[in-house]
Amino acid sequence: MFSLNVPIAPAVDRLAADLQSKLSGFERVRDRHTLVCKRFGVADVPDRVASDHRDGSGGTGPDASPGSPAAGPSPPKPDALDALRQDLHPLLAGTDPFPVAVTGIDVFDAPASGSGPVLYLAVESDPLIRVHRRLCAAYGAVEGIEGDDYTPHVTMARGGNPEPGVVAGLVDAEFEPIRWRVHALDLYDPEFREVAATIEL
Repeated sequence: MFSLNVPIAPAVDRLAADLQSKLSGFERVRDRHTLVCKRFGVADVPDRVASDHRDGSGGTGPDASPGSPAAGPSPPKPDALDALRQDLHPLLAGTDPFPVAVTGIDVFDAPASGSGPVLYLAVESDPLIRVHRRLCAAYGAVEGIEGDDYTPHVTMARGGNPEPGVVAGLVDAEFEPIRWRVHALDLYDPEFREVAATIEL
C-alpha cells in the first residue's frame, strides 16, 4: 500500500523528539513521523493502466478517467506506482498550497486497526480534509480510517500498557501551535520507506 503524505515541518519532528522521553510504557515509538492524506493499494490503479498491462499495449486508453479503479488482476507494483503518479496530477490540479497546524496531543484508545492506545499529534486543516474527500471520491475510502472517519494526525507511539497518568499528562500538555504551509504532497512507498514521487501544488 502507498500513501499520499503531507511533508512534515521540521518543528514537528523537534516537538516529537522533545516528547520522546515521556513515552514510557508504549510498545512502539515512531522514529519517523508522517501525516497521511490518503492511502492507496496496488489495486487502486486506474482502469486504463490495468488494461494496458493485461493486453500488453503499454499505451494509454482514452476512455478512463482519473481515479477509475482497476478491473481484474492488478499490475505489478512499479506499474501501479507509475499509474498513481500520473493519475494524481490531474486529480490535484488546481489545488492551491494550504495551511496545516499541529494544535495538541490526543489519543485513539481503540484504533480501527493495529494495537492501541495510539498517541498522536492532532492536526487541524480544513483544506487537507477537502483534498482527502476528493481523493476518496475517486478511489474509495479505507474503512474505519478514511472518509467520514478521517482524523488528520501524526502518530507518536502506540500499543503497550502506558500508565494512565502518562497518557493524561501528554494529552494535557500545552504548546504553541505549529503552523506551516503545504506546497507539495509526497507519494510514499512504505516497503522501501522512501518518497517515490512528489506532486507540487
